[in-house]
Amino acid sequence: MAFSLFKTKKQKQKLDNTSLKYGIGLVTYTDPKGQVSEQFKTVRTNIQFSAIDKKMKSLLFTSSDPSEGKSTVSNNVAVTWADQGSRVILVDADLRRPTVHKTFGVSNRKGLSSYLLGNATFEEIIQPTVIENLYVITSGPVPPNPSELLGSMRTQDLIVRLTDKFDLLILDAPPVNTVTDAQVLAARADGTILVVPQGIADKGGVRHAKEALETVNANILGAIMNRVTEQKSGGYYGGSYYGGYYGGYYGTEDKDKED
Repeated sequence: MAFSLFKTKKQKQKLDNTSLKYGIGLVTYTDPKGQVSEQFKTVRTNIQFSAIDKKMKSLLFTSSDPSEGKSTVSNNVAVTWADQGSRVILVDADLRRPTVHKTFGVSNRKGLSSYLLGNATFEEIIQPTVIENLYVITSGPVPPNPSELLGSMRTQDLIVRLTDKFDLLILDAPPVNTVTDAQVLAARADGTILVVPQGIADKGGVRHAKEALETVNANILGAIMNRVTEQKSGGYYGGSYYGGYYGGYYGTEDKDKED
């Protein structure tokens, strides 16, 4: 399977403008040397060290409830991994509220749902992005039965094929407390990371999400606390932790509207 990737100023500008509609957008692409991007790189490094005894081939990002920033986190972590030279495939597994196609400015005509329903081939659903080494599979058209599709053997087979073809598979999954999709996928991923927004996430909801993931024996690597503010500057701050794993990385000035 081969892809061609041509970066142009026009493409980059389009991606910049589109991604910024979703909170901080792809800050690791638009401002790769900025403080927020450095925090995402720290997140990547911490994930790598948390799995030092076993190479992670598939990572799932989720949250307890909608609009908590899990897509922003997974997208930017994917960029930092690709920047290291790893071939990364980012899959939008949130079939009900997809955002990856909007963030990366690619078509959603054929995607994950298309493949799982037998309406597209493996090669047809994989799309290159303007970021070298980073490919995406969008959600595809919204199906009537997302949970059943994601729990199928065809999904399991796809995960195996993707982890064989790429260095890392990143799954952007739905929130745990709204549907069972994240649990189904977490049981099949090498590692799961919970995104928790400071001051927004309900503690009981986060606890429930963690317990739900544990019931399917998900390998919970830890949690990322986002929207962490530093009172004195009101800007970006990278010193807070949730669950002892990863640092918070961006302030409340972002207007994240995605899941």
